[in-house]
Amino acid sequence: MREGTQRVEIESIPLRDVADQLRQTRPFAETAFDQLQGVEQVDRVAASAGTVLVKPGEPLSYWLVLEGETRAEHLEQDGTRTTVGLAGAGEGFGETPLLCGKTEASFGVVAVKDCTLLRFTEQSFWSLMACCPALRKVALANMAQRLQTYQVEALHREKLVSLGTLAAGLMHELNNPGAAAKRAASQLRENLKRLQELSLKSASKPKTAVQLECMHSLLEHAMRSCSLPALSSIEQSDAEEAMGTWLDTAGVENAYSISPALVESGFDSQQLDCAKDAFEAGGFSDALNWLAALVSSVSLVCSIEEAITRVSDLVMAVKKFAYDDRSTAKEVNVHDSLQSTLTLLGHKIRIKQIAVEKRFDAAPAIIHTRGSALSQVWTNLIDNAVDASPPNAQMEISTWTEAGSAQENGTGAAWLAVSIADHGSGIPADVRPHIFEPFFTTKPQGSGTGLGLEIVHRIVTQKFGGTIEVESEPGDTRFIVRLPMNSANDGGKPLK
Repeated sequence: MREGTQRVEIESIPLRDVADQLRQTRPFAETAFDQLQGVEQVDRVAASAGTVLVKPGEPLSYWLVLEGETRAEHLEQDGTRTTVGLAGAGEGFGETPLLCGKTEASFGVVAVKDCTLLRFTEQSFWSLMACCPALRKVALANMAQRLQTYQVEALHREKLVSLGTLAAGLMHELNNPGAAAKRAASQLRENLKRLQELSLKSASKPKTAVQLECMHSLLEHAMRSCSLPALSSIEQSDAEEAMGTWLDTAGVENAYSISPALVESGFDSQQLDCAKDAFEAGGFSDALNWLAALVSSVSLVCSIEEAITRVSDLVMAVKKFAYDDRSTAKEVNVHDSLQSTLTLLGHKIRIKQIAVEKRFDAAPAIIHTRGSALSQVWTNLIDNAVDASPPNAQMEISTWTEAGSAQENGTGAAWLAVSIADHGSGIPADVRPHIFEPFFTTKPQGSGTGLGLEIVHRIVTQKFGGTIEVESEPGDTRFIVRLPMNSANDGGKPLK
């Protein structure tokens, strides 16, 4: 058989024809030919350098190198090849997988130099093991040495891959808060310009003590808006509609445009009654538009602060990578964490005009944990859902609680479940088993690292002691994360 510059010549010969050569090898050095019972024929293989002798998945054989040198290689998930071992003249290979009970080759074998080899079938190998003590001794010693060498090499490689995954994942995660902070700063510049125009317009008219007192109280409330609890989609929509109607009835300019900012900052019509009573119609409209510009600016400052905090947390996570997280347990509001992530990704959501339906039914929505990477989970899952969604589509983010058991999470504590759903094309059945593997991605080259879901899986399962599953069919894909509300490990396990 010939292929390019590679050459393989195979001939079946009687074993007695190579008896003298066998005695020159390590496995058969102390073996008399009459001891080799049950083996009559053997394949003699001549191969040029660079020839692939064994491919992964092929039936196993035992090989003996008479001349030349071979190299066993393992194909890694990232496409690189790891050298598993070398076999020179007088040495054998292939005994390790056979002795471990495997039926197919896990590694590829390549001729490093021009080689002459003997190839024994699996049946012939077991016959030789039964009748040849010297071969048994050498084969078992080789197996022990090669398993140990490969395990050491695999452990070293795993550490390098983990470090590379961490570094690549850090760059992947820094991009989202960095871009969010940049967008918020740009919008803040426009808000400040609008705020200045309204302030100058308002300053031209003297204010009464009642008006000043009312504006002062509204200003104090606006400055506290960063820490307000998140509303569900229905609650927020109803509140915005009611606020817009109230403002429009009161003659406020841009009533329905400014109502979302006022609702998001926790204002209702009762809190704004003081301004309605203190100002005349035109002054009331200017005052409310000024207030809306102010609370919008405060919200953008909160977003920038949140983004910078995320960057700091990610950098700190690198410093803690090699150590257990020994920080005290704390309470985390999952609804607030989800809302913060939606805020950071709001610009990307708006570009595709995606409607986000929030069904926050978990009560309470608090988990007790030492973990600090929950936002990283929501960022990856929501970002993927946005990418998968067609324009003008809808996403659903739902939360609920489930009863737990000691068999499930080790404590019997309840689960807090979060579902993030999109209505894209779905994940094919043959792809689903691989989505949590590192470097696996279905996105076009250059637009996906293949690390996002692998990071999510490690954080949920190892850092929080939770579970993650995916349900997908065309038009409906759901990632469901379950977190123990009082985890036994409290997120204390380091990511490995």
